[in-house]
Amino acid sequence: MPVADADLREYAAIVGRKAVGKPVNGPFGTADKVLVLIRDDKGYPAVGASFGFPVRDSLPPPPAGALAVVRLHQQPGPVVPGPTDDDRAFVATTRLPLFVIGEWARPAPMWELAWLDGAVRMRRIGEVGEIGPWQD
Repeated sequence: MPVADADLREYAAIVGRKAVGKPVNGPFGTADKVLVLIRDDKGYPAVGASFGFPVRDSLPPPPAGALAVVRLHQQPGPVVPGPTDDDRAFVATTRLPLFVIGEWARPAPMWELAWLDGAVRMRRIGEVGEIGPWQD
């Protein structure tokens, strides 16, 4: 599944944006939040795991059964805010959709990254779920 199903995308937008601004418990002083999305036993999207992860570190491979991952970045990138090279590498390696949400702004910007036509592509997800065109 290189591109998330519409219900998974909508779910990522809802649960991801609800997590914006909430503290992360754990050993990291500042951490990105990571949500692993699965389908429950009835086929509905659900959060299968959530954890804090060091800011701007590369994500580890997701657990078996993951359908998509949501990552909430605490700070924008050094040059342009948005998905990082590590985010793109995660998608290139796992071929799973990755939703990136920026906690540095309100409303929090959101992007979807996916493996399409042999490359990582991204598109912006608007506040009410509208999707922009795919970009390299």
